Amino acid sequence: MNINFEIMKKIKFRTFAAVIFTCLVTVACVQDDDFTIPSSIGNEENENLTNLLSRIEAGEVQLITIDQLKAQFISDDEATEITSEIAVKGYVSSSDATGNFYKEFFIQDAAEDATSAIKISLNQVDSYNQFNMGREVYIYLKDLYLGEANGGDGVYTIGGAMNSDGEVEALTANEVPIYLFRSENSYTIVPKAVSALSSNDVGIFVTLNDVEFTTSGVGQPYVSPTDDYDTQRTIQRCTGFNYSTFLMETSAFASFKNEILPSGGGSISGIVSKDYYGDNLVLALNTSDDVLMDGSRCELLDINDFTEIISEDFQSAIHNTNLDFPGWTNFAEEGGWVWRERVYSGNGYTEFSTYNSPDDVNIAWLISPGVDLDAQENEFLNFKMAQHHLQSDLNTAEVFISTNFDGSNVLGATWIPVYANLPSQSNSWYQFVDSGLIDLSSYSGTLHVAFKVTGSGTDQTLDGAYQLDDFTILGQQ
Repeated sequence: MNINFEIMKKIKFRTFAAVIFTCLVTVACVQDDDFTIPSSIGNEENENLTNLLSRIEAGEVQLITIDQLKAQFISDDEATEITSEIAVKGYVSSSDATGNFYKEFFIQDAAEDATSAIKISLNQVDSYNQFNMGREVYIYLKDLYLGEANGGDGVYTIGGAMNSDGEVEALTANEVPIYLFRSENSYTIVPKAVSALSSNDVGIFVTLNDVEFTTSGVGQPYVSPTDDYDTQRTIQRCTGFNYSTFLMETSAFASFKNEILPSGGGSISGIVSKDYYGDNLVLALNTSDDVLMDGSRCELLDINDFTEIISEDFQSAIHNTNLDFPGWTNFAEEGGWVWRERVYSGNGYTEFSTYNSPDDVNIAWLISPGVDLDAQENEFLNFKMAQHHLQSDLNTAEVFISTNFDGSNVLGATWIPVYANLPSQSNSWYQFVDSGLIDLSSYSGTLHVAFKVTGSGTDQTLDGAYQLDDFTILGQQ
């Protein structure tokens, strides 16, 4: 009873402190062109940030992006010590106010339309009282470390030291005021709308629409009473004829751990992260208030109502030759290498790899034959892709569609990016991943689908490969 009473006191105190802090932030945060740090955050912090900003303006310290910072991670075996006079700026995307994050927070590169994020490990609990969600934060990086807090998890992390295993260790309480500085500005973090979890979005606050908990999870608490540390629950969405799924992970120390999972459908917002060993992408909630599932559940489409408009399984591929299929355009935007035909264990597919290419940059397009979207309705695109030897987020694959491609002038056409479930470093090599059904029904005229891959033959971290198979467009007559 005494232990429970103490916990209740702490929770009540934290809730009361959070209310008071929110009121203070609302009064103190001024959005204007005057970059004066309010005295309410402390004279020392005011002076340190003012000094850093002056050094940045004088050119003594270079302000870099989060992506540029990640590129300085040299080895997967141990953390990288930062020895340059550099700093990075970001916006806090996570919050430990509910206890679902512990001694860490993420910053992303923009309050809206974020493209990259990074984790800060610090020996401090209740960091939301200082680094609240949406707070603009500067980090002076010289003498800090960049790497992984859990070796092999693939989550870029800033810390104050490196342990004997080569992992990043947390900034100490004494180091925090020397390296981490919040500005006067706090912004509303607008979640990035995504259709699935991606390793490119780790640390970013995202939202997924038209989702629901699996029927086996409905009625269960966020955290199982038998789990000591955390619980993973499966979330699904209808992707046409099948469900796509992803994992939500909740700490056993989260204040909402005993709340019951909703039975309806709707949206969920949280931080893209990794499980402890880095094997799976997971969604981590800042608060259960970001689960809005009071609508109806989705219904799958019936495959029997659809027919194939175009299909290519590449089974007629001739191994180790440049792809030359009727109607397909194989184009090198940069470098001399193009998509190749491959056959392995009787399966034909096409692949773009930059391994052993003499070119610093290789960009290759593979474009499908045109499809008349006015001849039927409710068209959907589906394909499978795999990867091998990917080592960097800069080794990318992208999917586009165009309704004005003339069949030859690739760069002169208007290409619209479409979201698809694509393989990443977290997938096993050569494991084909289903793209999900991509809705094309809002387009008209003749449509082409393009696959664009970027890599390098001279940079070994960018010489990975992407493989494509089972390309299909379906429709209803």
